[in-house]
Amino acid sequence: MTPAVRRLALALLFALAGCAAPPPSLPVTEEGRPFTDDDARLRGAAPPVADGITDERLRRARDEPANWPTYYGAYDGQRYSALDRITTRNVASLRAAWAFQYAPVGLIAGPANFAFEATPIVVDGVMFLSGPDAHVWALDAATGEVLWHYHHAVPLDVPLCCGNVNRGVAVANGLVFFVTPTGHLLALEATTGRPVWDRTFADVRAGESATVAPLALEGMVLVGSSGGEYGVRGHIDAFEQGTGRPLWRRYTVPKPGEPGAETWEGDAWQRGGGPAWVTGSYDPELDLVYWSTGNPGPDFDGGARRGDNLFTDTILALEPATGAIRWHYQTTPHDVWDYDGVSENILLERDGRKLLAHFDKNGYLFVLDRANGALLHATPFARADWGEIDPRSGKVTVRRVPTPEGTEICPGPAGAKEWTHGSFSRATGLLYVPVVEMCATFRTARSEFKESLPYWGGGAEPRRDRKEGFVKAFDPLSGAEVWSWRTEHPVVASLLTTAGGLVFAGRATGELVALDARSGAPLWSFQTGSGIHGSPVTYSVGGKQYVAVASGWGGWMKGFAPELFGAPRGAALFVFALP
Repeated sequence: MTPAVRRLALALLFALAGCAAPPPSLPVTEEGRPFTDDDARLRGAAPPVADGITDERLRRARDEPANWPTYYGAYDGQRYSALDRITTRNVASLRAAWAFQYAPVGLIAGPANFAFEATPIVVDGVMFLSGPDAHVWALDAATGEVLWHYHHAVPLDVPLCCGNVNRGVAVANGLVFFVTPTGHLLALEATTGRPVWDRTFADVRAGESATVAPLALEGMVLVGSSGGEYGVRGHIDAFEQGTGRPLWRRYTVPKPGEPGAETWEGDAWQRGGGPAWVTGSYDPELDLVYWSTGNPGPDFDGGARRGDNLFTDTILALEPATGAIRWHYQTTPHDVWDYDGVSENILLERDGRKLLAHFDKNGYLFVLDRANGALLHATPFARADWGEIDPRSGKVTVRRVPTPEGTEICPGPAGAKEWTHGSFSRATGLLYVPVVEMCATFRTARSEFKESLPYWGGGAEPRRDRKEGFVKAFDPLSGAEVWSWRTEHPVVASLLTTAGGLVFAGRATGELVALDARSGAPLWSFQTGSGIHGSPVTYSVGGKQYVAVASGWGGWMKGFAPELFGAPRGAALFVFALP
């Protein structure tokens, strides 16, 4: 039974049981009735965030550590907080403060393709949270009280490669922005959840979808497309915040006559992949957006698309006003391993240089000069026998490729890290990365392209007997590994570092753990009851520091942790504080 058919059957079952979903055109209360202005007044849903989060405040997010106002906490992608009430000395006393649980219809029945992967956004005491299947909530960040809830209806036959998920929202100038699996970008009123505008930017008929957390900056909101496994042509789009008016589109695969087109053969560019489904970073001083792109299509059959296949598996430096490419750096030319280089770009300054650090799924850490894209070094952070990358020149030498008979290659198709994010600590000066150590047997198979159907060109079977996970720390200038903390399953949750000297990490078995940022020693752990595949954040309300993380196992488990396919599902946000 295909995922679409399964979802249809589940929906029919629940509809017959009288559990029909509320109309999607308006926000709804937890009781399922339409949300009204009276609800907003009674629940106090008129926080300063309504008009207070300006472009200027977003640019200066580092000056407001009490908030977590953007996807990475600030435009620099560091996932670092200057809050220091919770430290290595007192973190052992951390306790659950409140929890928020929900269960969309499809999740109740437990299909594996649902997962709770969102990054909470917190501004002025209000938390904005998204869930799978196009749900958005506003919560009191100190108590968990629901201020409003919005749900956008998702048709049952949407082709989704790797899970019905959503990674978060953006907040700016009184609006909350989020995407739906069907490729809609919506703006909601921050105080009430009422929809303001709705724009479609992805073609679900072709197999495109959307899971990205939008990036709001300078009066614009930027999003990227998903669906690289369906032979689509990836793109990044910009819209005007107040009206939703389209401003520009940057295709990540060039057509004939454009720079980079010479890296494609024939008409392969038309179905060349290059999705852009992980949020970019932004340097306001250089006025550049750094956005990474994913795998080419088909995933494994390189014979169908000879050449380096720009701009797939590439870091793009874009001018935000126009979408023009200022420079690019390709991490995996002619990717035939599905290494999908969409990973975050961490912006930092060391020795007077403006740098960019990128932990790629191909197993290498790249550190670039972010003004011009020049490589400082490329360093392996996990097993990577697919090839070798010269640490200074960046030249790639391929060692192992998929074959029709099957070839064992490391890392597997989930990469040496999943989409989840690393961090940079301003307190220690170190980079941190969640690591997936798993190999796989890769095979090629000719695929005929058919619109809206998977276009893989083969596949990969992970080795269950050769898997483990790590959190590792690296010196960004030398690439030297400083410490490593091991766990028996791959680490597929983002990392959070704080001025309190801590690294927070989620385990696939459900524990949120706190590590000493200087040594990697484990200091605290809490079992959430379901694997963590999201991104912890920290914030403060009334001087009290909180740590929040979404717990909800699911998604493409075959690729990153097949041994935990039957692990408990969940859909809860846990929030912690000191007594």
